[in-house]
Amino acid sequence: MAELTKKEIVKRLHDLGVDLKKNVDDLKDPHITIPLRTLANAYFDKKDRMIKLGERTQTRTFFNVGQSKKFMQTALVASQIKQLLEQDKPAISTRQLYYILKHSIEGTKENTFDDQATESDPVIEDVEVTINALREQLGLEATPSGVISGPLKYEDLKTDDIIDCSKMGSAGAAIPPNTEPHVVKFKECKADFILVVEKFAVWNLLNQSKFWKKHNCILMTGKGQAARSDRRLVSRLAKEYKIPVYVFADNDAYGYYIYSVYKQGSINLAFFSEKAACPDAKFIGLKTGDIKKFDIAKSNWIKLEGHDLKRLKEISKYEWFQSKEWPAELQAMKDFGYKVESDALVSKSIEFMADTYLPRVIKEKNWLD
Repeated sequence: MAELTKKEIVKRLHDLGVDLKKNVDDLKDPHITIPLRTLANAYFDKKDRMIKLGERTQTRTFFNVGQSKKFMQTALVASQIKQLLEQDKPAISTRQLYYILKHSIEGTKENTFDDQATESDPVIEDVEVTINALREQLGLEATPSGVISGPLKYEDLKTDDIIDCSKMGSAGAAIPPNTEPHVVKFKECKADFILVVEKFAVWNLLNQSKFWKKHNCILMTGKGQAARSDRRLVSRLAKEYKIPVYVFADNDAYGYYIYSVYKQGSINLAFFSEKAACPDAKFIGLKTGDIKKFDIAKSNWIKLEGHDLKRLKEISKYEWFQSKEWPAELQAMKDFGYKVESDALVSKSIEFMADTYLPRVIKEKNWLD
């Protein structure tokens, strides 16, 4: 996905409107052609080692009763984004765009939008992929949740502030909602690697123990499934400074999937993979073999439930989980019948995670790729 100027994006949105007007002038059913963002249209590029979007499209039309509302929502979002860009307005959140557009249609009891998560957010992603421009380039930003600490300095070009991530105390530095180069300009990164942890509680423990300082790394968490800005920041650092990325997540199907999103991208945002994927990222734990290797007490094991087994079955079918060590790992978890959260390492001792487990796994290269 190319870097576009604001003028180029406005032109693409303008052309979308011109095409719709031509449909009306020609007495044709107004329609918008949108690339499909589903598993059926996502594929794993073995050469680049990431999930990419295929060439299949869907046509969203006005005169189709089942599509008319979503068609109008798509046109509304595209029109409002164009207007905001032309007026050179500050970037707004996706939540704020939802409220700008949400209203009752005159003469009806119908609202333009009833829900952000199921209506406006997916339409924003449809507009992104239709005009081939990132949301961050459209002047839209989601609320980030990630935090970071370590030997990294960057300039926030919105405020001209220099952020030193090694001096943010116990709270760490909040990851900005937009981590594109026109907003976040890296000034200095002295880290030897990036450690991404699934949970904030784990990040907090490692940050308090100054793990990043002892091991000269960047310590980051997206607090579960990472937001786009979190993934983009990790990807930029890995590529621009050529440093490895290690992901430390729970020993369950959900932790494994979170890792895969950092590494290969996601199906729903396959068009974003080239910007945000880290194909060389390694999963350093917890792994099924670690449970016995590090003698984690059975009282900390959690029996796999139906939803765990269902998720295991789902991810085992993904092509990116069918290579190298992953089939054996997924089968080992199923055979074992239990999962273990990364937090459980504190049962050994509060210091065990930072002083023993992580340094040993990294040194021995005991990871999954």
